[in-house]
Amino acid sequence: MAAESVADLPVKRQREDDENGVPENASTLLNDPQPQGISAVIPGWFSEISPMWPGEAHSLKVEKILFQGKSDYQNVMVFQSSTYGKVLVLDGVIQLTERDECAYQEMITHLPLCSIPNPKKGGLEGFVKIVAILIAQNVDVSMLTPAAALVLVIGGGDGGVLREVSRHSSIEKIDICEIDKMVVDVSKQFFPDIAVGFDDPRVTLHIGDGVAFLKAAPEGTYDAVIVDSSDPIGPAQELFEKPFFESVSRALRPGGVVCTQAESIWLHMHIIEDIVANCRQIFKGSVNYAWTTVPTYPSGMIGFMLCSTEGPSVDFKHPVNPIDENDSQQSARPLKFYNREIHTAAFCLPSFAKRAIGSKAT
Repeated sequence: MAAESVADLPVKRQREDDENGVPENASTLLNDPQPQGISAVIPGWFSEISPMWPGEAHSLKVEKILFQGKSDYQNVMVFQSSTYGKVLVLDGVIQLTERDECAYQEMITHLPLCSIPNPKKGGLEGFVKIVAILIAQNVDVSMLTPAAALVLVIGGGDGGVLREVSRHSSIEKIDICEIDKMVVDVSKQFFPDIAVGFDDPRVTLHIGDGVAFLKAAPEGTYDAVIVDSSDPIGPAQELFEKPFFESVSRALRPGGVVCTQAESIWLHMHIIEDIVANCRQIFKGSVNYAWTTVPTYPSGMIGFMLCSTEGPSVDFKHPVNPIDENDSQQSARPLKFYNREIHTAAFCLPSFAKRAIGSKAT
């Protein structure tokens, strides 16, 4: 299933071998203790229910449960759905499906990485600017040399963000810090076309707390930080708080960028406003909110905060380091969602969102 294109995936339709909308293996679902998220009202369906979106639920028809486990941090489940391929669920919340994961993974990665100059093209000019800024801040630059492009991924244990970062040949080192090893192992087993990112020789996997990892990182280490977090409950809660963003800013070089998952404008405007307010205090470069559509996420969309540190200016809305579309389309894994036009369009907000957060973002 993972190897099929979006167009090849099945549309929503009733299986001929189902009775009353219940899969053939529904009896096993009913006889066993109900896995987290499996609705007891509509047997054979997964229903995503959470206090993060009270009063509503999105449901997918379950063909077969492929994995259930409990790690030190959360419940992990993988099931085969009728319409979206295999689905990864953490603590009852959908993290990805084979059908629409591209809309999230490609956007959270290429929005920031396509907004900073290729360090192998004109990198010396950017290096000189960084040195000048550091001198003005009374930082010793005697041992400073032009460094390789470094990217840090916090979370992202499924490997999808790594897969997308690896498209950028200018990146020379990729660190990833994922707190839950079970997520990595399960993704490699059931989502090999997504977890392929771990196979890149530039990748170093660190199993541990992303907050602690960032605190320990030397100041100015990374060109970009991508925070692929789940919702702000459970182990991911700290990734939405002000001290974490302060650690991110410290770990970035002047003009460095961060992109973090930033919830839905339809459901979590109060959270988004808090994130924007914190980021405006911490990041002295640019602060922007963008969004993309993901059908299986609550409200059908998800947002991103994109920020840059003080230094060489970053215009997130107009990519300066676009992925070569022709090369990408000829590769073994062509882009399915991201392109230059959708990059710019992602920053266009509906009027109600502009009124709420537009004045706080630049």
